Parts: sequence; C-alpha cells; structure tokens
Amino acid sequence: MDMDRAGSVSARRKKSTLLFLRDLLVIFMVAVLVSFLIKTFLIRSFFIPSQSMEQTLVMDDRIIVNELVPEVTPITRGDVVVFKDPGGWLPAREEAQQPPLIAAVDWFLAFVGLSAPDSNDHLVKRIIGLPGDHVVCCNALGQLSVNGVPLDEPYVALPPGETKVSRDDFDEVVPDDSLWVMGDNRYNSKDSRYNGETPLEGFVPIDNVVGRAFVVSWPVDHWSWLGNYPETFAGVDEGAG
Repeated sequence: MDMDRAGSVSARRKKSTLLFLRDLLVIFMVAVLVSFLIKTFLIRSFFIPSQSMEQTLVMDDRIIVNELVPEVTPITRGDVVVFKDPGGWLPAREEAQQPPLIAAVDWFLAFVGLSAPDSNDHLVKRIIGLPGDHVVCCNALGQLSVNGVPLDEPYVALPPGETKVSRDDFDEVVPDDSLWVMGDNRYNSKDSRYNGETPLEGFVPIDNVVGRAFVVSWPVDHWSWLGNYPETFAGVDEGAG
C-alpha cells in the first residue's frame, strides 16, 4: 500500500511538473506573439548609427519609434522620423557574417522587437518641410525659413562661433507626398541638402517613413522625450500657398 501511495505521489508530481512546464511554454509563446504584434504595428526600437542628430540624439542611443505615424497619426514639421533610404543616401555595405548561433539569437530578438539589426539601413532626421512647403536658407541672420517664416531652431547644433544654420544655401519647394528633412547636427549631416544628385533629388517619400521617434530609451542617463517644437513652426501654415 505504501508503494502504491508513493507511486501515486510521484505520478502527481510528474504531472504537476509537466503542467507547470506547459504553462511556462504557453506564457512564453504569448509573450513572443504580443511582442511581435507590438513591434509590427505599434512601436519599434532603433539605434542611432551616426552623429547627424547630435545633440538631440547621440550615436548608439536607442530610440522607440511610434509606427502609427504616418499611417494613423499624421506627421508634422519638427517630428524626428525614421525612414528607409530613398535611394543613394547610404553607401552600399556588405552584410557582416555572424556565427549561426549569434545570428539565430539576433534574428529572434529582432523578431520580437528587442534588437534592430536593420538600423544601418534606415536614417533618422527631423522633418523641416511638408508637401508644398517653400524651404529657404539662409536669411541675413543665418536662419532657415519655411513659407517665408524664419525659424528659431533651439534643437540645432552648430560649430563654435557659427550662427548660420546651414553651411550651404538652398531654395526648395517640397513635392507632393514628400518631405524635406535635416539633421540637428547641421554641419555634420548628409540630409536633404546633400542628396540632390540622388534619384529623388534629396526629398523623402512619405511612404518611406517607418515612424516617429518619441523617446530615447537607452542608455538610461540619456532617457528623454523627443519633442517636435510646435512653437518653432508656429505661423508656417499661414504662410503656405
């Protein structure tokens, strides 16, 4: 009888362990599915591959991007956006070969949105001009103007002693369904100004926008919300037309 009782207890323990492992597997799979859906439809992580957005974003910062922009939420001037290369902005590069195990782990982390191995295939800039905007630089004070309205741009980083917000002057009208984008580190950013020889002449199709960056998530001491400075672009709509 004691042996039967011991066997019964052992069987119950084994069954409990299997049920526990099953529940853990279900929880894990649900977490993976939820992470995948969030990454696919809501938010996604990217890292900053260059110095073009300093001091707003520092190289190797991680940012969280709202993927509802622009499909659900409209984009606005001043937004910091992540977008796919419109063609010719980024140099061709060879894919680095990884050991199979590391490649598998990286794929899984990318699948659930915890890694961003394709960050080097995307760019991060600030929207300055929307479709139809007349973007001009620079006036006598070194300012950029949109639709005739000079902008006071507190986010811009300039070399010491420099007051002109762009090394080179330009005068552009943004085509339909396109954007004019610039880096905050104005003297170290290959943005719309310096891609005029590419197929789309420096403009970024709105369809190429992956989303709007809204927070710096890593490192912890860089954590901050990313604003779009509506006061900077106040009155620009009234000047459109």
